[in-house]
Amino acid sequence: VAAEQAPATPSKVYMVKDITPENLVKIYKALGREAKGDKIGIKISTGESMKSNHLDTALIAPLVRTIGGNFIECNTAYPGNRVNTQDHLRTAKEHGFTDLAGIDIMDAEGDTVLPLSNGFHLKKDIVGKSFTDYDFIVVLSHFKGHAMGGFGGALKNISIGIGSSNGKAYIHSAGAMERMEGREHFNTDQDDFLESMADAAKAVADHCGDNILYINVANRLSVDCDCNGNPAAPQMADLGIFASLDPVALDRACVDAVYNSDDPGKTHLIERIETRHGTHTLDAAEQLGVGTQC
Repeated sequence: VAAEQAPATPSKVYMVKDITPENLVKIYKALGREAKGDKIGIKISTGESMKSNHLDTALIAPLVRTIGGNFIECNTAYPGNRVNTQDHLRTAKEHGFTDLAGIDIMDAEGDTVLPLSNGFHLKKDIVGKSFTDYDFIVVLSHFKGHAMGGFGGALKNISIGIGSSNGKAYIHSAGAMERMEGREHFNTDQDDFLESMADAAKAVADHCGDNILYINVANRLSVDCDCNGNPAAPQMADLGIFASLDPVALDRACVDAVYNSDDPGKTHLIERIETRHGTHTLDAAEQLGVGTQC
């Protein structure tokens, strides 16, 4: 008879309902892990268009100034306003990010590999070349829905988000394609894709160790990601700011907040999560040891 596995130690998730610049700074400090080092990266999404629901620079400005460092991003794996470095930098400028801090498109000069063992599908993680130059990463995510993942939060931001264009194709194809070629990489089994996101998240979390922290802003809760240049309008009210040192616990808390909300508009987002089997990413990441859902 197999020995009974010891229950996982619960992870702390901090939450504040009022989404203000001051509360972003407070919740960062509450985590008790200071972003430090010669090179600090703040992983955000710059948003696909002016219609996208990406984080407002006025909201995040005090936090960015408190942390220091610069924004980090990678190019996309689909045609759009951020498919190459020149267009991506122009889009970031149009959305106000370059007025707040420098921005490093990490795969501007190619990509590099992070090791990965015992993943579901991936043998490695392909990330932007300059990612490994950073001493500390602050993962600042907009929690919302997602057309393919069901929802997007911290786990998506460190997997798909830190993946280079080729790395994104590698994840989306569940390891079948290591180079971006057309859009064939999007044609894969749904659970295989979700498990591959968990694989890539593990590679990033293992690489960073204790030199990473996670903040989710659950506002403008569209069913569509910030990669959508013409997203559906949000149907439910904002939920708040959530933060943790555990990305699985953090995303679980945000999903739970959606389900537990009294807002009837939540059915729009819940339908998106459930039809994409979105919570399977949480289960897979927990199984890989990225974090815990308890």
